Amino acid sequence: MTWHSLESIEQLDEATFTSDNEVVMLFKHSTTCSISQMAKMRLESNWDTEIQQLVKPYYLDLKAFRNVSAEIAERFQVHHESPQVLLIKNRDCFFDASHLDINVEELKEVVAFDGAK
Repeated sequence: MTWHSLESIEQLDEATFTSDNEVVMLFKHSTTCSISQMAKMRLESNWDTEIQQLVKPYYLDLKAFRNVSAEIAERFQVHHESPQVLLIKNRDCFFDASHLDINVEELKEVVAFDGAK
């Protein structure tokens, strides 16, 4: 799995613009939370070539970049959670999940259903 860093508002803008052409996943990770670590490990261990072709993954250390996390919540009108995954297409969040609800199989299903729009 190849993460793309999300450390600034400019990188968030870039990810948002990228969503015009492909589905973008934003993963908000708390480096001090065991549940967040488990969610990250589950994503990485189940990430395969199918999902890699469907989704461009971005990683945010929300402890280090709180301003970016706050901007994500405001921009995409989602309640802040940690850990949290957001799927973005055409600059709109069409799916979000948090904690142990984060899993690759569901992401594949959602992208196949909603992401093609």
